[in-house]
Amino acid sequence: MTSEKIENRLIVALDFDTAEKAVDLVEKLDGLVSFFKVGMELQLAEGMQPVNYLISKGKNVFLDLKYFDVPQTVERAVRRAASLGVSFLTIHGNRKNVEAAVRGRGSADLKLLAVTVLTSLDAYDIRDLGFPCSVEELVLQRAKAAAEEGCDGVVASGQEAKKIREAVGQKLLIVTPGIRPEGFPKQDQKRAVTPREAILAGADYLVVGRPITSNPDPWQAAELVLDEMRQGYEAAPRSN
Repeated sequence: MTSEKIENRLIVALDFDTAEKAVDLVEKLDGLVSFFKVGMELQLAEGMQPVNYLISKGKNVFLDLKYFDVPQTVERAVRRAASLGVSFLTIHGNRKNVEAAVRGRGSADLKLLAVTVLTSLDAYDIRDLGFPCSVEELVLQRAKAAAEEGCDGVVASGQEAKKIREAVGQKLLIVTPGIRPEGFPKQDQKRAVTPREAILAGADYLVVGRPITSNPDPWQAAELVLDEMRQGYEAAPRSN
């Protein structure tokens, strides 16, 4: 794994309420980070403007809208997202939803990522939602279903990444949010891991928001995350 490839595997979350703030961060990270996540907050505030801006600048876009609806609606929404030229798109990971999304994606060069269990949830939250199983069991169930239905990857905590790798091998990309570098508070992330831990567990891409976006020097903060990622790759070399 070269340094260039490691840098391409860091996704910075543009969790802002204006395009101006998002553009400012993208410009500050230009030359270091090329992959950015656009989520619900920014999309609701600015529509598709941030996505179009990022694509016009040659950046990769992770559109994180977690589509979940009746199959026909999901299929049409994914078809529309695919036409935008984004790289990654999140959907919820039950079978019918994944099947519809795969149909909507068609032959487009879009990676569909099934959400397993949000990193802000723990065992208590899972029980509160009515699931009579552990977080790990639910994550693995959804990951296996996603692989069987033709999904490209999953969004999963670094705490479950190793088990997913053992269950499905290299069939799925693992995109891991809830990343907290050494010494950074976990905040609302209940299943957070460090960049090094996530890479060692088998994650392919890391999504990092506040540890970078809230830092007065986001370039330096991103460099620190990349350094911890390199430590993980050096401790567990891989061929991909």
